[in-house]
Amino acid sequence: MLDEIITPEIKNDPFYFILGYFASNPNFKTFLEIGSSSGAGSTEAFVGAIRQRTDKDNVSLFCMEISAPRFRALTNTYSDDLFVKPYQCSSIALSEFPEPEEVINFYNLIPTALNNYSLDQVMSWYSEDIKYLQQHNMIFNGIDKIKNDNNIKTFDMVLIDGSEFSGERDLHSIMGAKLIALDDINAFKCYNAFQILSHHSSYRLINCDLMTRNGFAIFERRY
Repeated sequence: MLDEIITPEIKNDPFYFILGYFASNPNFKTFLEIGSSSGAGSTEAFVGAIRQRTDKDNVSLFCMEISAPRFRALTNTYSDDLFVKPYQCSSIALSEFPEPEEVINFYNLIPTALNNYSLDQVMSWYSEDIKYLQQHNMIFNGIDKIKNDNNIKTFDMVLIDGSEFSGERDLHSIMGAKLIALDDINAFKCYNAFQILSHHSSYRLINCDLMTRNGFAIFERRY
């Protein structure tokens, strides 16, 4: 699957338009998109909005994608948009991936959209992710690399929509962002991240939709 171009999921739906709305906010200069794929979904929403901004030369959209063919499509599509900064790397280090038992226990104990698939199928996705990172030597934390490369302490806005198995760990790396958008909150990907932010004193929920695909949510930092 990771060697294939896939159809975008966040495309002309409520989440797509909300992402574009926030990307238009002049108070937000640094954006991080975890899981850009080929750039035809949520990336398109971000880019379309930023292109219209008079300050776009001072804006950066960091796009993370591990799949080689999707990354090539992403970079080709937005080669003329200098504010788009593509990174082909994993958002979390290989050592930070959850253990198989964590995924299995989640599957068995917490009913989510993940249960629409067999456990064998889910674990095959898990194994594929691990194998792909090993084969391509993507063993480091990509979020930390982007921060270090660009002297960024916290991002203004982050979308977490990468690997099915990295959402909670992604959250720990980007905590402090002014705005955090989560996709697939009714799945392993961002279920725990949603629970953490829902009970976090520094964040408040400003948008939540459980009916669009596997659900999405947006949290705003209180200060």
